[in-house]
Amino acid sequence: MVTLLPVPDIAIIVVAAGSGTRLDAGAPKALVGIDAHSILRHALDGVFAAAPAQVIVVAPAGYEGDALAELEAAAGDRRDLGRVVTGGATRQQSVAAGLAALWGDVTTVLVHDAARALTPPTQIDAVAQAVVPGEGVIPVLPVVDTLKKVADGAVVSAVDRSELAAAQTPQGFPRAELEAAYEAAMADGIEYTDDAALFAAAGNRVRHIDGSARAFKITTPGDLERARHLLDASTPAARPASIEPAGIPRVGIGTDVHAFGGDGNLWLAGLEWPGEQPLSGHSDGDAVAHAIVDALLGAAGLGDIGEHFGTSHPEYSGAHADVFLARTRELLAESGFAIGNVSVQLQGNRPRFSPRRQEAEAVLSEILGAPVSVTATTTDGLGFPGRGEGIAVTAIAAVVVADVPRSM
Repeated sequence: MVTLLPVPDIAIIVVAAGSGTRLDAGAPKALVGIDAHSILRHALDGVFAAAPAQVIVVAPAGYEGDALAELEAAAGDRRDLGRVVTGGATRQQSVAAGLAALWGDVTTVLVHDAARALTPPTQIDAVAQAVVPGEGVIPVLPVVDTLKKVADGAVVSAVDRSELAAAQTPQGFPRAELEAAYEAAMADGIEYTDDAALFAAAGNRVRHIDGSARAFKITTPGDLERARHLLDASTPAARPASIEPAGIPRVGIGTDVHAFGGDGNLWLAGLEWPGEQPLSGHSDGDAVAHAIVDALLGAAGLGDIGEHFGTSHPEYSGAHADVFLARTRELLAESGFAIGNVSVQLQGNRPRFSPRRQEAEAVLSEILGAPVSVTATTTDGLGFPGRGEGIAVTAIAAVVVADVPRSM
């Protein structure tokens, strides 16, 4: 007896028709390999791991067969939900081709860039669930870089980043309003930078939800390398099998030092310290958070803070402890680790830490979902912390191997 699955009322248009000129890989961007699989395959793995939906892949002309092979490999028993169509000369024309292939039952449409290959399925589901009649939804990340307006090689002014956000995909819309917006845009011959802009130009409202750092767009060779590093770090098979049974703790140590300097207030142990001189660094200079990150990554065998958050990742410039620690927690969970506890010792003459110890421990523990204790010492005036030149931090973390593959 054959069981017929209900026809989904959600469709995901995966735009994969870009040429990938900036990637310079000799093939359409979506078909460039990250590891053993292409960018498109990884994007589709995430799409099919989300709730059931009609999936339309918009492929470059001449590469429809390659796209279909990737679609079928990712879809498994959901292959009947997938279809490949040929893209147009522009992204807008490609999305229009996807819209033309929608099933009649579809009421909600998500438009997703294949180049955001590592987008978590939870983000896809969250966008789909947030769409309501008359309103579009996009995932965004806060802008952490200091932004400047420039002209003719000179810095003209600063830009208030508190009013800005970095848009991601998938972007979700009610079908009827999106189709009407596309008809108007195509008739007017206007090209928009993304579907949210096109949707808003037709008089519709667009809301935002939280995005994910993992949903970054692969555009340059550096982005491709970043994706490879993330996949290497988050694949349990990359760790030796049977190194220990589940439940046995692993321990890591992390250290970080930062000199005082820079502008603004001090950020330390996840807290802002008004009136205290800040620490210099690529992000906010929070030496406590950075030492914790190194200890956790080291315990799990996932590299170090420079690999995941260093200067080659400008999106973390100016980021605070919550961003670093939450992403580290995600990396560990994706690799089958749970955090046991973290112990931190801070060395420095200032700030006076003890009055805010409990507050700092509560903040750090909440972010990591595990107990964090912090102690502080002045080193009796010895060394650069004792001279008031900066702060040194040592952290020890215990993690538990929750799901390590066993060799047969």
